[in-house]
Parts: sequence; structure tokens; C-alpha cells
Amino acid sequence: MSSWWNEALPAPGIRTVRDMRAVLARPECPESGPLYYMYRDLARSAGDRHWLAGHRLRYDITVIPPHDLCGEYVKTKGHYHPVDPAGTGYPELYEVTEGKAQFLLQSRTLDDVILISAENGARVVIPPGYGHITINPSPDATLILANIVSTAFESEYGEYETLHGAAYYVMNDGSIVKNRHYPAVPPVRHIFAGKGRDAAGRACTGSLYSLIGRRAALAFLNEPEQYPDTFTGLTGG
Repeated sequence: MSSWWNEALPAPGIRTVRDMRAVLARPECPESGPLYYMYRDLARSAGDRHWLAGHRLRYDITVIPPHDLCGEYVKTKGHYHPVDPAGTGYPELYEVTEGKAQFLLQSRTLDDVILISAENGARVVIPPGYGHITINPSPDATLILANIVSTAFESEYGEYETLHGAAYYVMNDGSIVKNRHYPAVPPVRHIFAGKGRDAAGRACTGSLYSLIGRRAALAFLNEPEQYPDTFTGLTGG
């Protein structure tokens, strides 16, 4: 039980420095125990679980305590999503439920890199064709995220591992350092998502969990090609 989830929790998936070493700015960073925790496929009722499964969706929570990764903010490992049967990349929907987050997005073609700063209560959509990592930029506060994502695919970590992380590293002195293993990439675009809004500035009502049962609100996660307006204001230069 916890203050952010009132039901029984399954055992989490855990990422450690050893798991993350390939994507760190300083891979020699010493071992230091768990970095973050992933609670996957959650539901508050049998009815909610049935609805999610029937619509090929999953509700997750990720807990990222503050941590200094040898000068780099603690972050998730980073991955891309494959394309759906129509040839459009699967998106993902996040909500910051505690703390503040930074989402570092990069297009698979490496012609666009975005850093979204999100307050508690903000939502962030990962658009089709973008890889992403999530960063906890706080020295002392835990970041808790909820997300809803399609169960029709598996995340692809290989490119992040091969290139030693994202195109940029976000350091805890405020600097953003290009990853030397990448070719030329554009400067980082900055976007802010405030409380009760998404990264495109649109108002959001209710919690992310309250969208469960509302097919129209979540159908874009499995059929993104049918809902291009969902990604307006995020992609492009």
C-alpha cells in the first residue's frame, strides 16, 4: 500500500546502475542500489482490468527517487516504440502524479529533439516516431508517473543501448550535453507542460486513471493514424 496507490501492488520491475550503465554519460558510475521502480498492469477493480485488457491497454506507475548518477540526473533507460499495422508509431500517454519531470524526446530520424518540463498534474503524450526517456530533475523529491500504453507492442531499447543513451545528457548542474556517439543533431527544443494541461497547452480534466472506460479518450493509443490532432503542437520544428 502507498499514498499514491490504495490497492495491493505487485512486485515492481527494478532498474539498477548495472542495468543502466550502457546509457549513462559516465558509465563508470559505481553501483548504488535500485534507481527506479516500475509497477505494470495495474487496475483498481476487476471491471477496470477487464476494460483495459479488452482495449489492449495497460496502466502503469513508475517511481523514480532522486539520485545523482555521477553528475547526471536519474533517468529511465530510454526506448522507441514500433509502428502499428497502419505504419504509424505507437504513442504513449503519461501523467505526473507527484514531483516534477523532464521528458527527453527524439525523433527516430534524429531531426527533432524535445525537452518537455512537466509539473505535478501535467500530461505528456509521446508522439508516433519518437523515442523517450524520463528524468527526475529534483535533488530531493521523488517523481511518480502514471502512464497508459498499448499492449500490442514491446518497447525497443536497442538503439539507446548502442548509442549510449539519448542524443543529449541532462546534467544536474543544469547543462545539456550532446552525446558524442550521435551524428549531428538539432538543438533541443523546450516545451513546458503546466498543472492540469498537456505539453501542447490543452486543458486536461480528471486524473489519467479516470480515462479508463472512455474509449474515445484512449483510442489514439492503438490507432494513432486516426487521431493526428492529438499530436498537434508537439512535433515539427
